[in-house]
Amino acid sequence: MNLTAKQLKDYFKEIVEMIEKEKDYLCELDRKLGDGDHGVTMSIGWQAVNEKLNNELAEEQDCAKISLTVGKTFLSAVGSSVGPLYATGFMRGAKAVKGKTEMNDNDLAEYWIAFAKGIKERGQAEVGDKTMIDTLEPFFISLEKQFAESNEFLPAFTTAVEEAKKGMESTKDIVSKKGRSSRLGERSIGAQDPGATSAYLILSTFLNFVKGQVEVH
Repeated sequence: MNLTAKQLKDYFKEIVEMIEKEKDYLCELDRKLGDGDHGVTMSIGWQAVNEKLNNELAEEQDCAKISLTVGKTFLSAVGSSVGPLYATGFMRGAKAVKGKTEMNDNDLAEYWIAFAKGIKERGQAEVGDKTMIDTLEPFFISLEKQFAESNEFLPAFTTAVEEAKKGMESTKDIVSKKGRSSRLGERSIGAQDPGATSAYLILSTFLNFVKGQVEVH
């Protein structure tokens, strides 16, 4: 499958809409573990991205430039820990598709692997720490393995997103070891991590988006 620069921008628009819908849910999850503002923080970041998509990026045809600008814009709008993490992800993804106006199966796999690995590298967290890495590491391990075997992006990405969901859900049952929520100790058990949740939603939104594009064509 191929994804054009316009479709990449359309996907980022879908994230903007999804975050607005899920904002209260993400804040509700965060109230159990942190200061309750994860949904608001994500909304601020993605509204800034939306403004760029509507203006500076409206005619942009370079997939890497689009992703790079999304990362930088998110970082400028969101100073908290999640800002540098997502910025790194989208900027690493951009590097993987430098100069492309269209992304093929291989480009898409490389983009998302670079995105997830970039966040892990920047965040310095491990699986089991109750962070977005519990979503992203199982995702990129699965995507690398599945794509190496099949060379088909959509089936590989579908399986990887299933692994991401399991990872997200696993955060309910672990003690938080990173960030503000680590102070809660055992009391953090039973609450799903908001960062792991928003990371899953970004991946699942892409899956639904590309499935929709495939059906249209």
